[in-house]
Amino acid sequence: MNQADITWEGASGAKYGYWIRSFYTDWKELPGNYIYAKETAPDSGKWIAVYVGQTMNLRNRLAGHEKEAEAIRNGATHIHAHTSSSNESERVAEERDLIMKLNPPCNERL
Repeated sequence: MNQADITWEGASGAKYGYWIRSFYTDWKELPGNYIYAKETAPDSGKWIAVYVGQTMNLRNRLAGHEKEAEAIRNGATHIHAHTSSSNESERVAEERDLIMKLNPPCNERL
């Protein structure tokens, strides 16, 4: 899981590479950022962010995430994620940058 499948851009113009995976992925216990996303049309390669988050442990956070049902009701079909720095402030900054640009419906407004 090294090479990014998709690049998301934040409000700052920074670009972040993410992998595209199913809800049933066996995530590693590593810090990272993630996006519940829906594809705009089958096999189009165009995605809409439904929820953006960050965590110290992808496996624990994404197993039974409290926003998963809401994200699915809003059309999410996949999780986009990448491992990230263990520095929480860097992960939070990326999360906020993406939320500001993407305005996902399941995130609280900043």
